[in-house]
Amino acid sequence: MQAMSDFSSLSLPAAVKTVLESQGITVPSPIQAQAIPVAMQGKDVIGLAQTGTGKTLAFCLPLITALDKAENKDATALILAPTREIAIQVTEVIKKLTAEMKGRWAPLLVIGGVGMQPQIDGLAKKPRLIVAAAGRLVDHMREGVAKLDHVTFLVLDEADRMLDMGFAPQLNEILRGLPSERQTMLFSATFPREISDIASKYLRNPERIEVGAGHSKVIDTVTQVVKEMKEDDKFN
Repeated sequence: MQAMSDFSSLSLPAAVKTVLESQGITVPSPIQAQAIPVAMQGKDVIGLAQTGTGKTLAFCLPLITALDKAENKDATALILAPTREIAIQVTEVIKKLTAEMKGRWAPLLVIGGVGMQPQIDGLAKKPRLIVAAAGRLVDHMREGVAKLDHVTFLVLDEADRMLDMGFAPQLNEILRGLPSERQTMLFSATFPREISDIASKYLRNPERIEVGAGHSKVIDTVTQVVKEMKEDDKFN
């Protein structure tokens, strides 16, 4: 499929286009240009690109568009992130993109390090968008709180990092609990054998999109900082 050259050519909700224009977002990054048209056709996607190349927008735009067009208004999108920080960032992007849309568009953030009761209350309201860290979502599943039978769209964000952090058992538990009829998008900076195994097991005829070479290094524009912390500074 031919890559898109600008966001105006996409059949996005009008309110989302307005947000992109107001933010001056007009030209897609390479991963966005190649992945979004495929995802908007409803196909499963494996997107491989370095950190900092715009993968979040690459899955948020197709996801929001698909939910907006879905005949089943109980259809749910689940985005799994490796860390609380990334989950929070994705949630903020969704909030900005859907700020002018009417209906149940407020994403529910399900992460550790905070109280469970607000998340339990939020899950009971059947949100259309759930952004979750795998560990906390599994906790809710085991308590019978998280009902995922309406998940029609799934995103695995930074999948390699999830596995590097030891979340393979939780990830598999979540994936086994989802409906088989869904669209799945997997985004990762690298594609080790473990990711390949997950993709072959849980994705349906995915289209693989690779941007850049190697996928093992962080993009030059990303600044990495190492901060030494005392034990008392850490939190669960």
